[in-house]
Amino acid sequence: MTAARTTHTFDGVAASAAYRSALEVIGAVEPRVADAISQELTDQRGSLKLIASENYASPAVLLTMGNWFSDKYAEGTAGHRFYAGCQNVDTVEALAAEHARELFGAPYAYVQPHSGIDANLVAFWAVLAQRVELPALQQAGARHVNDLTDADWATLRRALGDQRMLGMSLDAGGHLTHGFRPNISGKMFEQSSYGTDPATGLLDYAAVRARAREFRPLIIVAGYSAYPRRVDFAAMREIADEVGATLVVDMAHFAGLVAGKVLTGDFDPVPHAHIVTSTSHKSLRGPRGGFVLAQPEFADAVDRGCPMVLGGPLPHVMAAKAVAFAEARRPEFAGYARAVADNAQVLAEGLTKRGARLVTGGTDNHLVLVDVTGFGLTGRQAESALLDAGIVTNRNAVPADPNGAWYTSGIRLGTPALTSRGFGPGEFDRTAELIVDVLSATTPTATRDGRASQAKYVVADGVADRTRAAAAELLAAHPLYPGLDLA
Repeated sequence: MTAARTTHTFDGVAASAAYRSALEVIGAVEPRVADAISQELTDQRGSLKLIASENYASPAVLLTMGNWFSDKYAEGTAGHRFYAGCQNVDTVEALAAEHARELFGAPYAYVQPHSGIDANLVAFWAVLAQRVELPALQQAGARHVNDLTDADWATLRRALGDQRMLGMSLDAGGHLTHGFRPNISGKMFEQSSYGTDPATGLLDYAAVRARAREFRPLIIVAGYSAYPRRVDFAAMREIADEVGATLVVDMAHFAGLVAGKVLTGDFDPVPHAHIVTSTSHKSLRGPRGGFVLAQPEFADAVDRGCPMVLGGPLPHVMAAKAVAFAEARRPEFAGYARAVADNAQVLAEGLTKRGARLVTGGTDNHLVLVDVTGFGLTGRQAESALLDAGIVTNRNAVPADPNGAWYTSGIRLGTPALTSRGFGPGEFDRTAELIVDVLSATTPTATRDGRASQAKYVVADGVADRTRAAAAELLAAHPLYPGLDLA
């Protein structure tokens, strides 16, 4: 895979001048902020970033966020605002929505959510509004909730609070926003989970169907943050239809693989889900933010995301979404997405052949989940030891994790960011070697009572230094934002 098909292309001279000027203006007011911005670029350039939820946005996307769109209030939607003077916001929001529809082949797109959790909340409340609130209004002969009698309103509130959600369990790779108690979604719904086959770690669709039949949820959530395989969304839609549920798919992690046509057919959620939510960063390489795709019957309800769930949209971020979606519609983005998936398989194979145990034995997408108990470590120890050696990962639970959600038994690795730098199969195999070297050289320290610590560890002398030097060689061959010079 050539760098030209994976890395950002931009005018380094123009970008350098833009950022130097910006930092000069910032530094004149608060030099410590300007210094922190410069240092962040230095730090990112100098680390092997394998966090599956992170990436590198293009200079065009980043620069789009630093402008006077930030000064605008724009509650409402394009052409229907509660503030005057939003004609330019209308333009960029309409462009972002147009690019999102075309990119994903969706009939409707809503680009206002500030994050993935906001996108999910918009989706969940849209389902409640369409399937619970609207029938209640029709039965009461009212046009708006404000027109309901106190008795009808009390009945509706009870009905809204009695709804159920079925989502993937956290240890199987699901996400907190899919109905779990620490998150607001878990306070909105009675929640139940489906997991994975204990023997394979793979989704068991027959078990999901059986749970759905028993639980009878209003919403079934599909999608994941740490499941390294494809999901059959056609099968999930069949299950949802059978029990009368609305299928919501959270594709925040793998949206880039959908946009790049790596995930197609039954593995593309857009043709099968009633509503799809996502972030615009991660594998899409856009700004931090969220968006919602929906079938036409949910469009009006989703459009009421502000004020139903959201405050005022962020016009400068919507403008950056428009730029990022436009970039993703270019032919070269498909090459990038394909490289992300291919590189993940190389990373998985490189880890496996060196003795690492992977959840499900491999990957079909952009991420790899390593069970580090084979090295005698917790996820927290593995994460910290790798960071000492210049490799940035995050600890993550594995199915039936004995160490819980804080210490965990795994680390999650992703290929989107380093693929954006131009890493290919050779570099990812070498990265796998470095990871195993560090984990093999790491030993838990003993607690006062003689037990192995879940947090403290020691890395054998010289290993971290050698790994940082080897990582520096890989990174030097694939510089981040080549041609961008702040000096």
